[in-house]
Amino acid sequence: MVKQKTIQNEVSLTGVGLHTGKEVKMTFKPAPVNNGYTFVRVDLEGSPVIEADANYVVNTQRGTNLEKLGVKIQTSEHVLAAFVGCDVDNVIIELNESEPPIMDGSSKFFVEAIEKAGIVEQEAERCYYVVKEVISFADEATGSEILVMPADDYQVTTMVDFGTKVLGTQNATLKNIADFKTEISDARTFSFLHELETLLDNGLIKGGDLNNAIVYVDKEISEKTMNNLKVAFGKEKISVKPNGILDNLTLHYPNEAARHKLLDVIGDLALIGTRIKGKVIANKPGHFVNTQFAKKLSKIIKIEQKNQVPVYDLNAEPLMDIHQIMNTLPHRPPFLFVDRIIEMSDSHVVGLKNVTMNESFFVGHFPEAPVMPGVIIVEAMAQTGGILVLSTVPDPENYLTFFMKIDNVKFKHKVLPGDTLIFKCDLITPIRRGICHMQAKAYANGKLVAEAELMAQIAKKS
Repeated sequence: MVKQKTIQNEVSLTGVGLHTGKEVKMTFKPAPVNNGYTFVRVDLEGSPVIEADANYVVNTQRGTNLEKLGVKIQTSEHVLAAFVGCDVDNVIIELNESEPPIMDGSSKFFVEAIEKAGIVEQEAERCYYVVKEVISFADEATGSEILVMPADDYQVTTMVDFGTKVLGTQNATLKNIADFKTEISDARTFSFLHELETLLDNGLIKGGDLNNAIVYVDKEISEKTMNNLKVAFGKEKISVKPNGILDNLTLHYPNEAARHKLLDVIGDLALIGTRIKGKVIANKPGHFVNTQFAKKLSKIIKIEQKNQVPVYDLNAEPLMDIHQIMNTLPHRPPFLFVDRIIEMSDSHVVGLKNVTMNESFFVGHFPEAPVMPGVIIVEAMAQTGGILVLSTVPDPENYLTFFMKIDNVKFKHKVLPGDTLIFKCDLITPIRRGICHMQAKAYANGKLVAEAELMAQIAKKS
């Protein structure tokens, strides 16, 4: 069990915003469990809070920008990446401007501040989303694609190709998030000269200088552009190095661009709001495709959490095998639809059925395209619940179970031969006079396939 973490003490940094050029003070503060990452605009009336949530992304031009009720946070990704990379779950990020300081264009100084503040464990358990199948998002316009596949830990690989000679194809991989500080955190943001010209013409990157952005020169520099760059960066002289980089900035890594893109992916995917156990592969990533993927994955996670898909060790010794079930239930094949009881308490029971092709109902229920009948699924859930109610009497073999009522039945997915059905029945009210009122759910392949409110009564055999 991994516990949630926050910082021990508050810590502040000051600098300028890359695009606003405004001096900004940013303070990290400890946060309670399940807080996640929250930005607070202390310069605005009421100190409004903006959660780091993919659904608040409004713009991805030159950074990931959030907005909630008209309150904005710009270029959030480098700060968020630092907290994920430092294994911190909960933190309050106070700002007196809309944009965090750019510092050197990486997450390095944020990581140092977090380490200075100290990291402490909290009481609550950390929640993970365990990836069970490939989930992807593609942007056909740009050819960018990002996907996540099953893996034991959170891993990220980025592949970039900008189609220029000065910056060819590059790859970067982070196999263990613990290596973020040493391998990724100091990878700086970058831009191409043609992008820089547009940004300067539109009055952006007011806080930029040659110490916080790598500039790849992908075209000849005109005298006008050279003069504009001198003014923008406050330099008397600007030159192009043999490796195609503006001025005398030295790369930290030959593939620093790919590493920074990986940093951006980690920061943008922090907006999912849940830790991931899976391997992310991003081809030509960018803030748009990253955040669209974050929105998609966040939605999938929320649906699964709402359905509360249970996870059980199906290889473990069952609480009741088929022989013990037949000693309790009056049902017999071909109308016995529970193979095992996995778990049971005073208020719930969990059962299992392996659906095979030789089930009697497949003989007539679409034999050319077999689908388990919904009424049989409901009956199987009821039989599982019957185990629970019969466990309250000393001689269950002398009782029968009868339906009294079925409400709010919903069928969500097909159940096919080869599926393993998990039935979970929870009491809605305590069992009285042999009457059981329960909420029953059936799961297969990690999805909720059916649910219903069931009421049944046990009665002694006449």
